[in-house]
Amino acid sequence: MIANARSMLLGACLMIGVLVAGCSDDPDSADSGGSGQGITAFEQSKPLAAAFTDSRAAGMKGIAENDSLRLLTDDLTGAVAVVHKASGAIWHSNPIDRDTDSLAAGVNKSELSAQLKLHYYNSFGQLNAVNSYSDAALHKQLSFEAIPDGVRVNYQFGTSAKTAEDMPQKISSARFEGLLAKLDKAGQRALMLVYTADKESPVYVRNDGALKGLQLDRALKAFEEAGYTEDELAIDIEENNLNQTKPEPRLFFASIEYTLDGDSLVARVPVDSIRYPEQYPLNQISLLSYFGAGGLKEEGAILVPDGSGALIRFNNGKIHYPAYQQPVYGSDKTMDRTLDALTAQEIRLPVFGILKEGSAMLGIIEQGAPAAVVSADISGKINSYNYVYPGFTVLNKTDMSLNANDQQRTIPAFQKKPVSTDFSVRYAFLAGEQASTEGLANYYRQYLIRNNGLTEPRETDGISDNIPFYLQLIGSISKQKHFAGIPYQALEPLTTFEQAQDILTQLQQLEIRDIKLRYAGWFNQGLDHKAPNDISVDKAIGGSKGMKALSAFAEKHGISLYPDVAVLMANSSSDFNEAKEAARTLPGDPAAVYPLDLAINRRDRSRNPAYVVSPGTASGYVDNMLDELADFRTGGISLRDLADQLNSDFRKSKVIDRAESERLSVQSLNKIREAGMDIMAEGGNAYAFPFLKDVVHAPMSSSKFKIEDEEVPFYQMVVRGYIDYAGAPYNLSTFTDVKPYILKCLEFGANVYFEWIYEPNYKVKDTEHSELYAVNYELWIDEAADIYREVNAILKNVRHEPITGHEQLEKGVYRTEYGNGMYIIVNYNRSAVTIDGRMIEAESYITGGEQS
Repeated sequence: MIANARSMLLGACLMIGVLVAGCSDDPDSADSGGSGQGITAFEQSKPLAAAFTDSRAAGMKGIAENDSLRLLTDDLTGAVAVVHKASGAIWHSNPIDRDTDSLAAGVNKSELSAQLKLHYYNSFGQLNAVNSYSDAALHKQLSFEAIPDGVRVNYQFGTSAKTAEDMPQKISSARFEGLLAKLDKAGQRALMLVYTADKESPVYVRNDGALKGLQLDRALKAFEEAGYTEDELAIDIEENNLNQTKPEPRLFFASIEYTLDGDSLVARVPVDSIRYPEQYPLNQISLLSYFGAGGLKEEGAILVPDGSGALIRFNNGKIHYPAYQQPVYGSDKTMDRTLDALTAQEIRLPVFGILKEGSAMLGIIEQGAPAAVVSADISGKINSYNYVYPGFTVLNKTDMSLNANDQQRTIPAFQKKPVSTDFSVRYAFLAGEQASTEGLANYYRQYLIRNNGLTEPRETDGISDNIPFYLQLIGSISKQKHFAGIPYQALEPLTTFEQAQDILTQLQQLEIRDIKLRYAGWFNQGLDHKAPNDISVDKAIGGSKGMKALSAFAEKHGISLYPDVAVLMANSSSDFNEAKEAARTLPGDPAAVYPLDLAINRRDRSRNPAYVVSPGTASGYVDNMLDELADFRTGGISLRDLADQLNSDFRKSKVIDRAESERLSVQSLNKIREAGMDIMAEGGNAYAFPFLKDVVHAPMSSSKFKIEDEEVPFYQMVVRGYIDYAGAPYNLSTFTDVKPYILKCLEFGANVYFEWIYEPNYKVKDTEHSELYAVNYELWIDEAADIYREVNAILKNVRHEPITGHEQLEKGVYRTEYGNGMYIIVNYNRSAVTIDGRMIEAESYITGGEQS
């Protein structure tokens, strides 16, 4: 009975594993760039011909050259080097002194010579890895193809060498003795050492404990000399009813295409070059992990795109802290199972960089950013180098529970097809004054402009050059009420349309200008509104007439109105059809996100969740929403999540991965722009930049991971002058005092933002919105006016100017320079400091420079 239960459970596990992985029965999988089907033997290319040589890259062959760069490669290891002609700097894919690194050992040593590392799962769902040096180059499994302006390097990882699984787990005594009769004494001894006679049946059993190193090689050689074939193995498996199948060779294939493009090297991994055995699904590819790595004797820093940006100094000694690692554009909510509330900032820009003395490199992830993870680490841990690199997720994996005969097992479930994008990174090389954080930001900004990733700022339409004042008002929320002791859900009005006009009038009387109003909780049952496939303005706050009146009021008084809409998350209390419209997790369940319990900083699974909307469904919401919003003539829209999240949908009938999700989001953003609406958005991921006029909840800090040394406004350096932005609302932020908030606005060139309601704060008590704990406008409006006036008095002088310089002068003291030459020095310390003969009072600032 027990044996039957186990076999039934194993059979069910294997069946589910195949169905979830979806490889063997998928006719398109061989063309998807990842299936084990189509794996062929590796063909060695002819030796690479050198177009030129360069004494600065000894032993390497020149293969491409343009006015700015030279590209060379080592056809024994696959390593490449780029010579930056203007500066003479040489950037190597692998450290040139890696062989003398006394810290690295074993696999860590071999990875210093690798350009690719492939992470794959075994049959138990455990991660393993192969790299392009020890598993390809050392076996001479590299080939090279000339391509325009560069070269393609093809790798085969692993060999088809036989393993212990090429020998039967059991073999009958008669067949075993027949093999011995064909061998000499050395061969007989080799087999007798690894097979033991069973005392209870006439079979020999394989002794896996003896199959190690030289003994394994000798046993395999003995089987070969005895003429043992795959057909013989099949006979023994069937005859002894073995749960054994001959494994496919663990062969993996991938290629890198290197091309010179102006002042950049583009490294691209075509997804159709990636091949892996079906039994070993490929999880992630790490690309050029040590490109430009800094050594122990070098001074420099790593730029990571953590929130606003952060620097990790070379050799900073923080060897006891975890390495930096974050997914680009945040986590995928269909994959995220974290119950703790995450406080880390997200990556908004798909970039990273290395700064050295007199030279710098900026990596821009051009293809595959939604599937990318940026990693960085310092010397002193596994090797003697400081490095940063991207990894790309090919297939996602999760665990699912299976119950059979009262037994529970956990089995892996894999994404059906590889992600639908190539993976490419542009490495730009800078020198001199441009080899700085500001230089990297300026390069990326110009890159975005050239590629329509940023558009020129719009005219102010007669509005003065005062900075914007951002305000979010909440119309209504859902609250449990009672009638005759029976609980029911009803709308709780917090700010009606008329009350919103009252607040706006008071703000203008306080001389607050250029108000940008984000109005949330106004339709389809309040803040946690129903899916926006149709728009019904909530009567509790004034209905459609009230919204039209507010729109007319805003237009008359020069106020920008942005009604707020969520399209990627759906509240469970709505009429949302989770079976049809929710995105699916890998196990096939509707993807749910549970509310946060602030008291314990955990997700509360006892409450109703919100559901992740399928990206395909969200596109339809946008079409319907635009049709119905046209009647209100607001001129703008606030997007709560469309520029902030990227989620997959693993629905078996049509998988939408993160790359496809990005394409769908861009299509929706373009539709909104073509409808003539200005767009304000939360978060502000880079793919949304061409469509955005305003960003709120912009990253105003890094995550302050222990390995980081300095926070920088890299995000702000890129977008300022093209997109207006503000951080979190001051009254709901982590700032406990107004002075640091003002200093942060001045240092980062950010605008002032508040979130209010008209009604008293107690109106939100005993609701799902305990985060709205300090939002009554009367408690804040006078202070808001004071903050705005102070910040506006300074920043209006640089209203449309980019940030051209930022540096830490000493601890807690920072200098920011703007495009017109004006600078601001802020002092966060609680004591005065003197800079260049000028005293800066505690928690204060000074300005200087030209102001044109």
